[in-house]
Amino acid sequence: MKQLSGTTLLNNGVAMPYFGLGTYKAEGDAVEKAVTAALELGYRAIDTASLYGNEHEVGRAIRTSGLKREDVFVTTKVWNDDQGYDRTLAAFEKSREALGLDVIDLYLIHWPGVNKYKETWRALERLHEEGSVRAIGVSNFQIHHLESLMKDSNTVPAVNQVELHPRLRQRQLHDFCLLNNIQIQAWAPLMKGKLQDNGTLTSIARMHGKSVSQVILRWELQHDIVTIPKSITPSRIKENSEIFDFNLSQEEMNAIDTLDTGERIGRHPDELEF
Repeated sequence: MKQLSGTTLLNNGVAMPYFGLGTYKAEGDAVEKAVTAALELGYRAIDTASLYGNEHEVGRAIRTSGLKREDVFVTTKVWNDDQGYDRTLAAFEKSREALGLDVIDLYLIHWPGVNKYKETWRALERLHEEGSVRAIGVSNFQIHHLESLMKDSNTVPAVNQVELHPRLRQRQLHDFCLLNNIQIQAWAPLMKGKLQDNGTLTSIARMHGKSVSQVILRWELQHDIVTIPKSITPSRIKENSEIFDFNLSQEEMNAIDTLDTGERIGRHPDELEF
């Protein structure tokens, strides 16, 4: 993982970049310019979702980047209202059309909910089997969701994208995913800026001549966590990517690990029922 384009192999053999750009709550020209800037800087993974309302702009930036399609890893997600077998298939076609891409690299179930995610997963399996998506996975799934899904499925999710940052390490979930060859991925990896004044992180950042954000992102990469920090500011997009020229010591990694309090900025998946 020496460079921005470094990848991890998913459980079906597909290579996924360790680092990418998140686009939550980024719309219109702003998100298109952000994706363009990221790709010019060397980012090779872009994360979106039908909920974000920006698939059209994200797709246009990718298509006009001059990069080969196979060089950009694109993730999108099926939203809660579209869960169920038939509705998921229809939602996927809308996302594919909005993105303007024939094949999506990774398609995720956005939230587990209560009782439809297994039907939704069957639709994802079909999309994978027919070659419309290269890998399928889930987002915001807890251990019990994963166990239940895997018990009734032929396909182990390739990825589980969850809220993960120094205040929410998700150790048990991460260990479960490692045991079952599911790649953990972090959303809100910087906790939306809430850690910028943390004493432990600022001290480590000073030692390396880096920002707190860079230290957090480096900590995640050294834990083999795929991460997708969101920004629409070109200078911040650049700063976030400049994390491949230093290493955190084991002592520093351990110090950051101790910041875990279980604090969330998003909903707990078991509380979001639909």
